[in-house]
Amino acid sequence: MDAILNVMKRELAGYFATPVAYVFIFIFLVMTGVFTFYLGSFFERGSADLEPFFRFHPWLYLFLVPAISMRLWAEERRSGTVELLLTLPVTVSQAVVGKFLAAWAFLGLALLLTFPVWLTVNYLGDPDNGVILAAYIGSWLMAGGMLAIGSCTSAVTRSQVIAFILAVAACFVFLLSGLPMVMNLFSGWAPQFVLDGIASLSFLSHFGDVSRGVIDLRDLVYFVLVTGFWLLTNVIVLELKKAD
Repeated sequence: MDAILNVMKRELAGYFATPVAYVFIFIFLVMTGVFTFYLGSFFERGSADLEPFFRFHPWLYLFLVPAISMRLWAEERRSGTVELLLTLPVTVSQAVVGKFLAAWAFLGLALLLTFPVWLTVNYLGDPDNGVILAAYIGSWLMAGGMLAIGSCTSAVTRSQVIAFILAVAACFVFLLSGLPMVMNLFSGWAPQFVLDGIASLSFLSHFGDVSRGVIDLRDLVYFVLVTGFWLLTNVIVLELKKAD
């Protein structure tokens, strides 16, 4: 655990040592405001909830999370510091988890800084704060799942641009997997258990349930399994690269 925390502290310090962290937080806060108050018609709806705020989180994360994850391993491999990192008294799995937790904590910080929206809706009306809290938790879990995907794609290549594109493509598949436009490609010839499996992979459906205040154990298990699977794949990829 000490090794994981040391890697995590190293990574967090690296974020704020450059303007990257501040630029990301600024863009995230501006975009959430634009989507909530303009595209989401927050005031015009006349309803005391944050549905317009959380509605666009999956699409914001689709591009912003890969922008954070693309440098996790691609930059280390390009500069050659990954070899130095792995010569330290830390295992590959500890390094993967430490880097992931640092980036996830950073995303959590960016999400926490949106609290003025929560204060605003409480000032204007009487919302169900339990539902809002559940939606925040679901949003953070979804960000963690996408981050794990991005971390794995970052380990595949030395190019941050390629890592970004691969992460966006993979996350896009997970977002759309439960929508009719995807399900129609399989309906009619694929067995029902295949259709159910594809639908169950959707970030949108699981996050939609949580954002409505319905905290189902199946949704929590889904996010944990997706994150764990991609982190395990990340470790395997790095072990293979290490062997090379």
